[in-house]
Amino acid sequence: MAVSAPPQVLALRAPGIGDLLTAVPALRALRRGFPAARLVLAAPPGLTGLVELIGGIDATTPAEGPDGLHWAGPPPRLAVNLHGSGPQSIDALRATRPDELLTHGHPDRPGVTGPPWQSEVHEVRRWCDLVDGYGLPADTTDLTLARPDLPAPVPDAVVIHPGAAHMSRRWPPERFAQVARALHADGHHVVVTGSPAEGDLTAEVTARAGLPAAADLAPRCTPELLAALVAAARLVVCGDTGTAHLATAYRTPSVLLFGPTTPERWGPERDGPHTVLWDGTTGDPHGDRPDPGLLRIGATEVLHAARARLGS
Repeated sequence: MAVSAPPQVLALRAPGIGDLLTAVPALRALRRGFPAARLVLAAPPGLTGLVELIGGIDATTPAEGPDGLHWAGPPPRLAVNLHGSGPQSIDALRATRPDELLTHGHPDRPGVTGPPWQSEVHEVRRWCDLVDGYGLPADTTDLTLARPDLPAPVPDAVVIHPGAAHMSRRWPPERFAQVARALHADGHHVVVTGSPAEGDLTAEVTARAGLPAAADLAPRCTPELLAALVAAARLVVCGDTGTAHLATAYRTPSVLLFGPTTPERWGPERDGPHTVLWDGTTGDPHGDRPDPGLLRIGATEVLHAARARLGS
């Protein structure tokens, strides 16, 4: 007698590290709500190692964005749009022919029901509210990741992460270098991280800070290595990036530089071991030059916050 395949739940979350990690509580709520289903996450292939650290996700399917989702399986029992506010993600999931679609509504798709998109909601709360409205309670504090199997390349390090997806969120490299140089002089083991594509930036910060070339970990910095490093770090100093969300996931002390996006949208929990620096102004998060509010955060202020977190 043939055994029928389990129903499938397909969730779409296809941007970067930070986006993935803000959806962790909602994904775990889906796991609890459909214990017998095969839970599949559509996400960028480069994040597969981090997806495994969430737990409870049975498989991934590649998607660099909603247009990159090409579902070859049977129609899912439920398709869940954890991706964004645009109609493209709705269309991509409708194309999988699910029995049900869980998504925010969009005025350009009047035939699709769902709660309206609220722009000022914290990103973790947004996805928790979405699945909660489906009867699947999610805990916004359920953000912890398992530790990777690979060891941290530099245990107990101070991690300086100068990069960001957009220039508007990138604090000047010379200021990161000033902070790195001072913490290195304090006796801390300082390393600089980034993706291999950010090698020029990390090399500049490393050189300006007077650190040894080996302190630049960007050439070998996979998401899994970065997770292992942050999990074992003494402190993380970075902007509004995926590395900040890894610090939240591992409760690693951090100093986080926000702008032009408010920490009320993307920042860590208030009771965590994190110092959030923000000028109080907002701007274009996709701009091609550093945000003026971000530039008003000085290196001395960041260094003071870092030393306070380090107890030095």
